[in-house]
Amino acid sequence: MAPPGPAGAHPTSAEPLSRNIFRKFLLMLCSLLTSLYVFYCLAERCQTLSGPVVGLSGSGEEAGAPGRGVLAGGPRELAAWPAPAQRKRLLQLQQWRRRRPPAPRDDGDEAAWEEETPGLAGGPGGSGAGSSVAEAPPGTLALLLDEGSKQLPQAIIIGVKKGGTRALLEFLRVHPDVRAVGAEPHFFDRSYDKGLAWYRDLMPRTLEGQITMEKTPSYFVTREAPARISAMSKDTKLIVVVRDPVTRAISDYTQTLSKRPDIPTFESLTFRNRTAGLIDTSWSAIQIGIYAKHLEHWLRHFPLGQMLFVSGERLISDPAGELGRVQDFLGLKRIITDKHFYFNKTKGFPCLKKAEGSSRPHCLGKTKGRTHPDIDGEVVRRLRDFYRPFNRKFYQMTGHDFGWDA
Repeated sequence: MAPPGPAGAHPTSAEPLSRNIFRKFLLMLCSLLTSLYVFYCLAERCQTLSGPVVGLSGSGEEAGAPGRGVLAGGPRELAAWPAPAQRKRLLQLQQWRRRRPPAPRDDGDEAAWEEETPGLAGGPGGSGAGSSVAEAPPGTLALLLDEGSKQLPQAIIIGVKKGGTRALLEFLRVHPDVRAVGAEPHFFDRSYDKGLAWYRDLMPRTLEGQITMEKTPSYFVTREAPARISAMSKDTKLIVVVRDPVTRAISDYTQTLSKRPDIPTFESLTFRNRTAGLIDTSWSAIQIGIYAKHLEHWLRHFPLGQMLFVSGERLISDPAGELGRVQDFLGLKRIITDKHFYFNKTKGFPCLKKAEGSSRPHCLGKTKGRTHPDIDGEVVRRLRDFYRPFNRKFYQMTGHDFGWDA
């Protein structure tokens, strides 16, 4: 019989030994997982750095070194690929790098995109499940951060304010052959003295076959803008998003009211003399809606065939149909179709099932779709009477009846 051990000691058994081994195993597992997480974070960081990046092929060679690694995708290797393969690879990398549009300036078109909660998007295919961060193309271990070149825009959305220009631009950005500035440059109305080189530098890089675009709705009502854009390029394609001028004016006023709650009522701003029924055409909310007057200035510098007029109403009721017309006008393949949209009943307008640079549904932000204040019905009637002759002239000039007087 073995002698008893020292006072306070416990007999050695298999159970404490097993616990000790289990604890060591857990410690090693936690260390391994921590190391893998740190390695993953460092790899992600390397992919965002400019210039050469280190390939993660296990050999430690520089990405892009001839004959090394799995697929570094460096400029030298890419140059050796067939032209279609080069374009496909650059498009993959470019689509991955594109992010959500920057917030526009506080200049009358302030909507950013807001992300929908997965599973709440209405309509088939609109669940939006998945990460909100765009995943890297499979096998891509290095980014080409300087692909393409900056070009002056070949197409510009020139108007109109509160017509639906932001929605149109963001819908178009889904197309792989459209690259556009998110913020409004305001070059041809506010910053023309900075020169075309400054303007070009604002543009995103594009590949051969892609279109550079921008949108600034105030161009349409700026007297100098047509001549300035024509001086840049007489071949520039121009897009105008128009909307019932009465509804547009109320929407314009609603936006201003949200920023300045102390402004006079819509009714008092509408008339120079309400008793006599004289409309105050000097008020910008009214003046912008006289589309025929503004169009005359543009037709002195551009043929009608270089202009496309998009219905703001149809952009809501049939976004795919209007986007089809825009894609045809720009000479693009019809890629944006019904499958890209769902109708958000809460907001009252269509949203993208997957916006640029995201795998979740996106809608225009809270600044869009504001509830309009109640306007005196007699004021609305007088405004419709005022706009009717201008609308009819606009229909004749464009060859399209927008149905605002029905």
